[in-house]
Amino acid sequence: MSESKPRLNRLTAIVTQLQSKRIVTATEIAEKHNVSIRTVYRDIRTLEQSGIPVFTEEGKGYSLIEGYALPPVMFTQDEANALITAEQLILKNKDASLIKQYQNAILKLKAVLRYTQKDQADFLSQRIIVRDNPDKAQTSNYLMKIQSAIVNHQVLSVHYLSLENQESKREIEPFALYTTQDNWILIAYCRLRNDFRAFRLDCIQSLHDTLKVFEPHQITMEQYLTQNQH
Repeated sequence: MSESKPRLNRLTAIVTQLQSKRIVTATEIAEKHNVSIRTVYRDIRTLEQSGIPVFTEEGKGYSLIEGYALPPVMFTQDEANALITAEQLILKNKDASLIKQYQNAILKLKAVLRYTQKDQADFLSQRIIVRDNPDKAQTSNYLMKIQSAIVNHQVLSVHYLSLENQESKREIEPFALYTTQDNWILIAYCRLRNDFRAFRLDCIQSLHDTLKVFEPHQITMEQYLTQNQH
């Protein structure tokens, strides 16, 4: 397998990849950079010898010692453009909490752009229009809280008003999220119905953390979708 980029660039990219996840496998590194597993082993040794605190977990993969961080990453112009495009898509989203947190994050990302990139980013943002939500309607404000509950396995209490105007209060175990053209949908295990249910975020009247936790569900999103295809 031939190497697809200069080694110095690849080594830097591998460190960035290691920063992106808690554990990264040799196979993931090899596939991303189009190199052999043997080359990955050599690159990891080089990083270790140069002082990068790479930790090897036998049978799992590689990770960086917690707390280690490189100086701010420099973005290419294409990467900066992709961020600006994503920003315009997010700004048209109907969940207010997502918009707020993305704006906070993109502000930090823009801070590390070079001056010419900052100017080009501002220019590009004026040349991209997303028309799916022309009135900038925001119909929910719970996406960020639900995402946190999913990764922390927190039981939520919801007050829900269905499209059929049926009101209910129930405890749910958040499982996954997906988005349609207009709304976010939460898939959760409902403790009232003892089964998985789909909840539109724009139908949630209120949502609270119960301070309870649940065991992660032993099913993937792909398996759930396969089981619920009609």
